[in-house]
Amino acid sequence: MRITYPAWAGRNYRIQTAATVVSGLGNAAAPIATAFAVLGVAGWGAAEVGYVTAARTVPLVALMLIGGAVADRWPRHVVMVGANVFNAVSQGALAALVLIGHPPLWGLMALAAAGGAGQAFYTPAAEGVILQAVPAEHASKALSVFKMGMNGAQIAGAALGGLLAGLIGPGWVLAGDALCFAVAALMRTGLTQVGERRETGPSLVHELRAGWREFVSRRWLWAIVVQFSLMNACVLAVETVYGPVVAEERMGGAKAWGTAMAALSVGMVVSAVLMARWQPRRMLLVGNGGVFLFGLPALALALGLPLIPVVAAMFLSGVGVTVFVVGWMVTLRQEIPEEMLSRISAYDAFGSFALMPAGTALAGPAADALGRSGALWACALTCLGLAAAVLLVPEVRQLERAVPEARGNTVQPEPAPSG
Repeated sequence: MRITYPAWAGRNYRIQTAATVVSGLGNAAAPIATAFAVLGVAGWGAAEVGYVTAARTVPLVALMLIGGAVADRWPRHVVMVGANVFNAVSQGALAALVLIGHPPLWGLMALAAAGGAGQAFYTPAAEGVILQAVPAEHASKALSVFKMGMNGAQIAGAALGGLLAGLIGPGWVLAGDALCFAVAALMRTGLTQVGERRETGPSLVHELRAGWREFVSRRWLWAIVVQFSLMNACVLAVETVYGPVVAEERMGGAKAWGTAMAALSVGMVVSAVLMARWQPRRMLLVGNGGVFLFGLPALALALGLPLIPVVAAMFLSGVGVTVFVVGWMVTLRQEIPEEMLSRISAYDAFGSFALMPAGTALAGPAADALGRSGALWACALTCLGLAAAVLLVPEVRQLERAVPEARGNTVQPEPAPSG
């Protein structure tokens, strides 16, 4: 019996989507397990959790551009497999350190940093592979299904991470994450290079300069990256600092905020179904419409609303995330040359992530200076203001889909790979 797949779901797309679900389960569980390892096994407090988290974030941001240049210089699927193997080894070592008991803080930080470094090389390569594997005429549907699987894995992984960390211990959850990376690496060995071998420059520095010229030459591109650099700092402060504090004071604690964060993820999944069917002509304009929803959680908290409206605000924010991401990825697929995809993705990620550590670091001082309500109003208005400001860029309003997406549910058999 020959299995049939949608016409747009080629071999590389299917492998990358399935492997992303596998690694996503472990990735979502690992931060929860790491936090419990620091708090429970090692016996430290919130400050040490922050140190370990920062140890992972710094190399992730610092090496992202190099990762993008490497992924455009060498076969992307090879870079991804190498990064997955590296992460499997580093997470396995982290699991062993926790399982042995009484791990040193420097050891946890060093292995967390190794995990961030591996992710810095994986992320740009992965973005390039999935965009390259998606045919332009089915981009919205294919990318929506991909995001649905990715977000679904994050929901399940976070739930399993919290449950299993309490039942069997965080060290075994981290070992499971290492296993997920190893399985994903094995799956990705089945990926193939698409298209002709890309011509490369004489050095990584040359590649980075070429990517920078491409990045700054497109006003819509750098304007939205600057928008998200500031917006992500506000969103992260709300989700990781202000939200938990407010939930602890008047909503019932961690369980209430966990419900709110789950609603965010559910919103992402539900809207992926919508975006699989809807192909707006001005995809970047519609995507930025979703950005207006990002400020709703901060607004709900600033107004002192009870849990149910806050959960609704988080759900709508999650809807906005997927509406934006699909529109953004369709635009990158259409407008960016294939040989530049990973470098542009790296500049995008670097700019978007750069101020996130500052968002959490300045959340406390901002609340002291403005009051918590004032800081939340500042976050909400910043998100809404940035969503409006980027509409001043003509290309954001005017860029149109070049290739109409195919209608219907055409399927065709895909022959088994030769060899």
